[in-house]
Amino acid sequence: MSYQNALELNKGPQPGSNSPGRAGGATTDEGPCPALLENQLSVGDFCKIQSAFEPSEPCQTICMSREEFMQRMTEIVGWGTKEEYGELFDKVDVAQDGFINWDKLTSFMLLALYEKDERAKATVVPQWKDLEFLPVKHKDTVQKVIFLKSSSRYLTISKEGLLGIWGENLKLQETLPITSDTTKLKHLWVTSLVSLENVNKIAVAFTSKEICFYDLLSKGEFPCQYKLQGLKGTPICMEYWYDPLDANESVLSFGDITGKVQAIAFTAALISLFERPASAHEDEEATVTISWAELLSGYHKCCYTLEHNLHHGDWVRQVTYNASLDAIISSTTSNTNTVVLAWREKSKEHLKMTSFDVAEGIHAFDYHSQLNLIATAGINNKVCLWNPYVVSKPVGVLWGHSASVIAVQFFTARKQLFSFSKDKVLRLWDIQHQLSIQRIACSFPKSQDLRCLFHFDEAHGRLFISFNNQLALLAMKSEASTRVKSHKTAVTCVLYNSVLKQVISSDVGSTVSFWMIDTGQKIKQFTGCHGNAEISTMALDANETRLLTGSTDGTIKVWDFSGYCHHTLNVGREGAVDISQILVLKKTILVTGWERYDYHSYPFLGMAITVFRLQNFNHFFIQPEKWKGGIQHRDDILCAAFSPPQTLVTGSYDGEIVLWNNSTEKAHYVLHPDYQRLLKSKSDTEPQKLSSAGRSRSPRPCPNQAALGAHSLETHTEGNDAVVGLCFLEARKTTAETGGANLVSCGGSGYVRFWDTFKKQLLAEFLAHGGVGSIIMSTDKSNQYLTTGDLDGQLKIWDIEEYCLNSSKSKITQAPALIRSFRPHEDQISSLEMCKPGGRLLIISSSADCSICVTDVSGAPVWIFGQAKHWQNENCFSLPKRDTNLMKSEIQEESIREIPLLSKKESWLDLPEHSLLDKKNKDDTTFNVRPSEVINLGIKYKERNIFRKKTHNLYNGEVMQKSPTSPKTYCYEGAFRSLSIRALKELPEVKKPAFLLDLETYFREKPEEECSQIPELPLLSETLKAVFDEKNLFPKEILDRERRAKQLCQETSSEVKIKRNKKQL
Repeated sequence: MSYQNALELNKGPQPGSNSPGRAGGATTDEGPCPALLENQLSVGDFCKIQSAFEPSEPCQTICMSREEFMQRMTEIVGWGTKEEYGELFDKVDVAQDGFINWDKLTSFMLLALYEKDERAKATVVPQWKDLEFLPVKHKDTVQKVIFLKSSSRYLTISKEGLLGIWGENLKLQETLPITSDTTKLKHLWVTSLVSLENVNKIAVAFTSKEICFYDLLSKGEFPCQYKLQGLKGTPICMEYWYDPLDANESVLSFGDITGKVQAIAFTAALISLFERPASAHEDEEATVTISWAELLSGYHKCCYTLEHNLHHGDWVRQVTYNASLDAIISSTTSNTNTVVLAWREKSKEHLKMTSFDVAEGIHAFDYHSQLNLIATAGINNKVCLWNPYVVSKPVGVLWGHSASVIAVQFFTARKQLFSFSKDKVLRLWDIQHQLSIQRIACSFPKSQDLRCLFHFDEAHGRLFISFNNQLALLAMKSEASTRVKSHKTAVTCVLYNSVLKQVISSDVGSTVSFWMIDTGQKIKQFTGCHGNAEISTMALDANETRLLTGSTDGTIKVWDFSGYCHHTLNVGREGAVDISQILVLKKTILVTGWERYDYHSYPFLGMAITVFRLQNFNHFFIQPEKWKGGIQHRDDILCAAFSPPQTLVTGSYDGEIVLWNNSTEKAHYVLHPDYQRLLKSKSDTEPQKLSSAGRSRSPRPCPNQAALGAHSLETHTEGNDAVVGLCFLEARKTTAETGGANLVSCGGSGYVRFWDTFKKQLLAEFLAHGGVGSIIMSTDKSNQYLTTGDLDGQLKIWDIEEYCLNSSKSKITQAPALIRSFRPHEDQISSLEMCKPGGRLLIISSSADCSICVTDVSGAPVWIFGQAKHWQNENCFSLPKRDTNLMKSEIQEESIREIPLLSKKESWLDLPEHSLLDKKNKDDTTFNVRPSEVINLGIKYKERNIFRKKTHNLYNGEVMQKSPTSPKTYCYEGAFRSLSIRALKELPEVKKPAFLLDLETYFREKPEEECSQIPELPLLSETLKAVFDEKNLFPKEILDRERRAKQLCQETSSEVKIKRNKKQL
């Protein structure tokens, strides 16, 4: 919170403290109590106080005693009593030195502001969306929910060993079975799951008394890398911690059913978790089996073990290692040694322990490092707060639950606490005041055997609560702020129509809005375009007269700009699908996407291209046709791009980019950051290593395995190479000769890659956004700038004009020049568009925070569509300055140069070829550009208009640049608000012409003798050289042709008469 906003300071002059005018200042939290002096000081008052402490020389420091401070402040500030300033002095002089200076005063004020801000945060009650049940495929109890920061994905695991992989948008992507070789699935239970983020692994605990470690970066079929066996008890809870400053240091702690708490401390985790035997180096994919006895003996030098058995046979319900306490915390449901803190002192092998005794035991606990408090979920319906160093009694008890508390978790940023009880009541507590500030009674299904899991993802504001095999979600609403919202719901896509100079946006509520790019004003809106289904993407046809909207209901609709739907394209075969992109070509419409839930009905739907041929657009409902190239991708296709005349590229989730010939619809090459392969036939599937790969990874499995359903864990959990966006650099015309990059791809974990599709080579790769997951991008038509956006709302603009213009043997990893980096949105950026109306390059971005922003490259302020104050482009977005002398010379050249006639090729409105989408449309809407309107506009009329504008500009001595950002005279509602009315300029003094100054010289009558006699014209008969003949008007060839035609006609008619006479005879 800023200094000014926290105090709500007034900027104007302030009266005395007793004046009613001081009501505008900030007040304390007590409400009716009188406001404190420090909360009433304005910015102007602080400036006056600062001037009193300013020394005459820079090296000096002005200090004031209590009496001097009271006297001078009442004189300088001009209001307030001496007693009030004396109280302020006592608060500042905490050390009782008898004097204060400016540093002490400002430190006190900043600390007061911080405490006030913390109190305000603690009292903020979050607002929640409606309870939502996620479409899980688990058949047994959900045991754990974790979030992978590196790939922005969620993992869920159930007791039967089914692992669910979810995207950050909480859409189920894949389910994989995790089993152990020791027992069959029906006799095996999964008890816990943890993520080893620093080494890209997960650890799974089983009832077979073993812990298996799986590598997330493995290319195989989800293999087990390490298997820890020989445990004395079944581990039922686990937790993992690593040092963010030194990722080699990490601790895996777990507790079992015998009451034993054990931990493995890794010292070289980045190198290897355990020692691998010599035989294991031959086959890196083989599972290394490790016994617990080997760890106890110290055989593995890269780790050591810690353990204690203070719980004496009680099941360990929860365990964790806390770095701030440097201790292992564990808990049971016993009333003795309920919570145990164990730590290891230096140079000692055994652990030192301390414990809390809680009546009837606890189900769970959580620790807040800043508050240094442990919260326990008591079986006796109470939530207790403990100081780790005070074991005799809790420092606070939170009363309110009427049933046993089964889960607690801190809301760290707000210093609040969640608690959940068996009667399905959720409470939120204010820790400072120890009061319940929110109670939510969840409408969960009733069940006698209730197994509940509670997990709060603070970074995304998502609360997961599971009941047996059902997983429910409570998502926090975004806090109400003064930020302008362009849509009522999250914006999914944004387009720019260069013909109408309009921005088109869509949202998850199936609404399409149209905005003026000049002012940001909304001009119309279509609601319920696909019922209640989300609009995931949009596209315009070649003429920009038709709008295509793709929805999660599995359909694409073709609209005109009056809101009439002409066609409905059935993509999902009556099922729900995610349509990621619509690509409108000359004769076809290509659609990419994937099926949402039913993966077995059409298992290859997302891997194939859905095609609609425009020659079949004779009906309202249109079915897709078969793509001749078949299936070439091994995973879902996310994006596509086209480069004339016939190059088509598609990118998939596994990082592969397939090059197609759009005319034959055949694929011929596959590009990947790690390999490349030539598609000669269906049997040719072996990948080849790239010379510029720069990575040491094993090759991909063959497509036959992928087609049978073999998915690697890296493909679905990491997605580092996933291709989310593709873009051809059309402005680079000489790429085929020079060998530079002509294709850009983005996605994965924030990487941008530049490719040469002619030489089939990866030229450059750089990290544009780190640690934020997938990104999107857009480029301008001149390919000078590249804009990227991430999931945090961050936007970056890169200068790529001189980037990767030539081929190189080694891959470039240096990023291009970063022009601008800023955060226009509070949530993830869903779509980007770059346009250039009137010579100004603008960046339009939409976000899940319901806003659409526009700005430029040079650093103009960010404007939001829908804000109350409309903008003017010429005032908001700057243009590069031009030389005035050069402009004057250009004006003079234009005034002297003769204006030529416009030829057909140089017509003012270059009519595009009619799109096949509007071939059947005969509507005369105000938004369609009709050829008849252009034909009726004569060339002479255009020339006369141009000449009048130029002469008028020359007359005023300035150039009036015509820009599409100037106010338009379209007949839209409220369009005249944008017209700016200014005072008329004074006309320059006009010099009278010479014929008005000297009338006699120009208009007096001249003598008759001076007048020259007009010569008489000769007679017509004298000049006529030959007798007039009408036949001389026509060329000889025409006359000869006419004569032959007459002769032929006469001959034909005579023959007909002869035949007729013979018949009569």
